Amino acid sequence: MTWKRWAFTAASFAAVIGVSAYFIIGWWRAGSTITLPATAHFLAALAVITEIVSRSWKITWSAKAAGIDLDFVTALRTTLAGDFGASITPARSGAEPARFLVLAEAGVPTSSALVVLFAELFLEALSLATVVIIVAIVFRHAGVVLGALVGVVGAYAGFVLGIAITAVVLSRRHVNDAPPRWARRIGLGGKRWLVIQRWFAQVRTTVDSVKHIDLRYAAGSYFMSVIHVAMRLCVLPALVLGAGAHAPLAPLALWPLGLLYGAAIVPAPGGGGAVELAFRAALAGVIGNSLFAAALLWWRFYTFYIYILLGAIVAGNTALRAVRKTVEMEEEFEEAPG
Repeated sequence: MTWKRWAFTAASFAAVIGVSAYFIIGWWRAGSTITLPATAHFLAALAVITEIVSRSWKITWSAKAAGIDLDFVTALRTTLAGDFGASITPARSGAEPARFLVLAEAGVPTSSALVVLFAELFLEALSLATVVIIVAIVFRHAGVVLGALVGVVGAYAGFVLGIAITAVVLSRRHVNDAPPRWARRIGLGGKRWLVIQRWFAQVRTTVDSVKHIDLRYAAGSYFMSVIHVAMRLCVLPALVLGAGAHAPLAPLALWPLGLLYGAAIVPAPGGGGAVELAFRAALAGVIGNSLFAAALLWWRFYTFYIYILLGAIVAGNTALRAVRKTVEMEEEFEEAPG
């Protein structure tokens, strides 16, 4: 990344850590604990491990559904690389380039890698919709929190599904060698139009491959996707209820899921402190004074920082190369003659 983007990332992380420290220290001085019993950590870690493993199996089976041989270890590296790339880039924009580069370096052809990533995003949206429908039935009396979750997650799932529909529509269109008038008007001529042509060709290849998927593996991948989303509901309840506290389950499960997916639309890497502020506003009264500092600290660790740590260990260098290549491509596209 350029120094400006690194500075923006550093400032955002400073805001995240600063806001967290402010709340944690303030509540700790007011009598809140910052430690949790081993049971709470075990349950939260188990949820994280299950989430990562199920997401890796989802990628493996998504690939098999499209007739692509992808081993579990590569899928695991792909998963964690995407998490690391997402954490250090605005609006999680580095996730897909990092995953793509891991697949490419593992010998997966470009068209096949795009099929895997497309299927992964599509199943993510479907599983989110499934989980939201289930929790809407189970927690139908949850009130405001349920409406907020449906709004945030529904918007995210709708965005992803919209991309899928757009890809299908574009795959049916033929792109001429000469840019049309509307493209020239917005500066998409010359080399820029060549880039657009290559993109259209990749979209057509990807969609054609998805049309011939093996439904058995696709169903298994969808099931794994539902599990991985469900595990994100479980982390905060595991921490709070695992510590022996008495708190209503609905807000403990539903607010964090909305915050996690809501953070994906925040431009600043890590949310720039917005997640911590929303967590304080939504859950301080639910968790209570004695446990709030520990709940915020460890929930953030098990849903954000641990993925940065694991991603950096497993595929940090690959993710950084992917982010740099993406920036270089963006700069090349911007500087290309129209």
